[in-house]
Order: sequence, then structure tokens, then C-alpha cells
Amino acid sequence: MSIGSCADPAITLEPVTQPFDPSALFGGGDNAGGDNPMAGLLAQAQQMQEQLLAAQNEIAAAEVTGSAGNGLVTVTGNGTGEVTGVAIDPKVVDPEDVDTLQDLVLGALADLASKREALTQEKMGPLAGGLGGGLPGLG
Repeated sequence: MSIGSCADPAITLEPVTQPFDPSALFGGGDNAGGDNPMAGLLAQAQQMQEQLLAAQNEIAAAEVTGSAGNGLVTVTGNGTGEVTGVAIDPKVVDPEDVDTLQDLVLGALADLASKREALTQEKMGPLAGGLGGGLPGLG
């Protein structure tokens, strides 16, 4: 045996004739011959990923409205954080009292953010619970 040589002429590699089947490792496939908990876990993870994507799309498409001053100022946005509109009732526009108008706009923006967060919790909360609650920021 020589120290510099690792090749063994008796070992030959056969060509791969079939595509890789992960179920052969984790069970649950046609060739598995039985149930394997890992196969169920992988299927559950894929289903949760699909649900997560659907929830994210639903949040992004949602229209959310925040208001202040009993509706004197309203701010509309979407679930991704974009502000898409601002409506100010002319009754609240007073050149002598700009501070009140500014406060109402800030209040409407804060209300919008709060409602957006509630929407996100509503749509994503059940999915975070399905992950065992062990992922920070998801529940």
C-alpha cells in the first residue's frame, strides 16, 4: 500500500439511471413501503409555505383606512405599508390652527399603522402558531 495513492481499482461507480426521489430517504413515496414521520413533516412544511404565501398576497392586496377626528382626516393604504390616499374634511382646515390639522394627520397615520398590524396578525397569526410559536416575530 502506497501512502500517496487513495484510488482503489476494485471500486467502480455505476451511472445514475433514475432521478433522485427524496421520499426514498424520508418515506411516504411509492418506493417507501411505509409511513415516515419526516415525510409528513415535509408535506406539512410545504402546505404551510403555500398558506404563508397566500396570506402575504392577501395582506398586500388589502385596503386599510385609518382615521382621526371622527373621520375629519382619513388615510388609506395597503397591507405593504404604502399610503395610497389622504382625505381632509374642509371643516378642519383653519389657517390659524395648522397644529390641529397636523395632529389629525399623524393620528390618522397611527390608526392606519395599527389597523395594518391587526390585519397582519389576523392573517399570519394562525400560521405562526402552526410553526410551534418558536420563530421570533411570527407569533
